[in-house]
Amino acid sequence: MAGPVGSDINALMQGGLADWLAGQNGMRESAKKQATNRWVWGAVILMPVIAFIWFSPLPTQLSGILTFAGVAGAAWWGYRPIAAAKLAIKTGINSAIAASHGLSYAAEVEPGPEFEAARNYGLLPGFDRSSFEDRWHGTLEGHDFDLYECHLEEQRGSGKNRRWVTVFRGPIIRMSFGRRFHSTTLLERAGKHRKWLGLGGASDHVRFEGHRLDRVDQVHPAFGETFALYSDDQVEARVLVHPSYVEHLLRLESAFEARELRALFARGEVIIAIEAGNLFESGGMDAAKDHENAARAARQFGALAGLALAINQNERGRVLEQNPAGSGEL
Repeated sequence: MAGPVGSDINALMQGGLADWLAGQNGMRESAKKQATNRWVWGAVILMPVIAFIWFSPLPTQLSGILTFAGVAGAAWWGYRPIAAAKLAIKTGINSAIAASHGLSYAAEVEPGPEFEAARNYGLLPGFDRSSFEDRWHGTLEGHDFDLYECHLEEQRGSGKNRRWVTVFRGPIIRMSFGRRFHSTTLLERAGKHRKWLGLGGASDHVRFEGHRLDRVDQVHPAFGETFALYSDDQVEARVLVHPSYVEHLLRLESAFEARELRALFARGEVIIAIEAGNLFESGGMDAAKDHENAARAARQFGALAGLALAINQNERGRVLEQNPAGSGEL
């Protein structure tokens, strides 16, 4: 198995991935032709229908809605072969990257109890609908490991102004921890939980469904300025979350231009939620960009896996080597 933080993308390509991708060129061309044919037929069918709608006595607003729905439906129908081809390419590339880590990959995801725990303890914002994709799972460096992308949306506005707004997009990571613990500990950006009206700095405690977590003071000033720690066991929290983790956490945020990172230590596991946008999109219709797309996905996953391991150290102070997937610096 490759090291914990990344695969050599050149080795993956030479090991069979490049040949597999070359074999998909026919499928890609077929998908493009099928999409073009669908769009042409869609236009042929829609033009007389749209003309009939606009010359009918229907209200202008209704005519506009029907026209937009028809055009959008035809565009979606035509794009489906291309979307299927991109998904097939992405699945092949990401599966190869996962296998190099000794993991499995699946494009579709059914979230587990870690998602509910992330919701219950404030790692995720409120939302009205959710979707999930890109699951990487198995055993990583001896730890049970699960990572998938989460997209949460909230409906805002009213009437014609109703719209869906993304409130969170990024990976959720669950790992079995490297040492036994019995407490519940929450790690988040400093200042998220403020006292009433924001006065007096961070809250002394927080509650989640009746479960009280008290603020844990850290001796390292850089830690307190950047992150806040809450737990129901002060002593154990300091063992689990050492101030040296700050460097790893900030590196993880900057690697993906992430807005925020939050972690929950509970039930012998660590759950991490990172606002980092849409990752692992290695599928594409341009064969010339396959290597670039695969390398980017490998870098992204390698950085996440390596830094997740860094805050899940078996021994406090141990730092794992980081050099994600054929890239250099994060």
